[in-house]
Amino acid sequence: MLRDTRVLEVPDGRLYYEVRGGAGSLVVLVGAPMDADAFGPLADVLAADRTVLTTDPRGIHRSEVHDPEQDSTPELRADDLFRLITHLDAGPAVVVGSSGGAVSALALAQRHPEVLRAVVAHEPPLSELLDDRDELRAGTERLVADYLGGDVVGAWKRFFAQAGIGIPEPVVEQMFGGERDARQVADERRWFAHEMRPSTFWAPDAAALRSAPCRVVVGIGEDSAGQLCDRAARALARDLGTEPVIFPGDHTGFVDAPQAFAERLRAVLGAVPGAG
Repeated sequence: MLRDTRVLEVPDGRLYYEVRGGAGSLVVLVGAPMDADAFGPLADVLAADRTVLTTDPRGIHRSEVHDPEQDSTPELRADDLFRLITHLDAGPAVVVGSSGGAVSALALAQRHPEVLRAVVAHEPPLSELLDDRDELRAGTERLVADYLGGDVVGAWKRFFAQAGIGIPEPVVEQMFGGERDARQVADERRWFAHEMRPSTFWAPDAAALRSAPCRVVVGIGEDSAGQLCDRAARALARDLGTEPVIFPGDHTGFVDAPQAFAERLRAVLGAVPGAG
């Protein structure tokens, strides 16, 4: 699938984004800290009958910010999505956000619902919605401090343990120890230093989301049972008075099974007026 790569200048930086398709309504696929590349296979599938936008979130990979020490808050990322959708003049859009990107999408629904037809929030890591939020907050502060203090592998081990994602310690050591790609390390460090806490400590306004003119759908991976994002997504759905939608795979099901994920997404959007 052909993709058109572009850059949008914003007041405090520049946003890299890609556009595929062009024959149908706009779908935005977004992560945080995942960049546009992670959504490429899913975007290729959806672009058969839709216009699909993917983007690197601010400060990640090809999206540059003037102040690299500025925190990447959900509100700032929501404003970036608003600018991209408005710039393309292809709305109202469906925004599918995963992980931190789901938090961005929820913030967009609160700040700029007029540009949206629907939001699909896939596994947002909203630890503030959980009863053990204080313990989770303290754990996040510790693992961030460990990472910034140089204990990269230890921080990742604690991250996966807190997230409830079972990765054997030797695998974590292989993934994050030794020589690594400099760009990936830079993006990872930004996530630990300036993005993880603003995303996981953010609390959505359930009343605003319930009354928004756009539809808000909460998604959970079928293989994510018991993980932090599974628990947080279910808590969000309860606050919204809705039932979560089950998607194929786990936290990164859209990467591992893009065709199956797209089929489920199409079915979900088919029930949203104007989004099918």
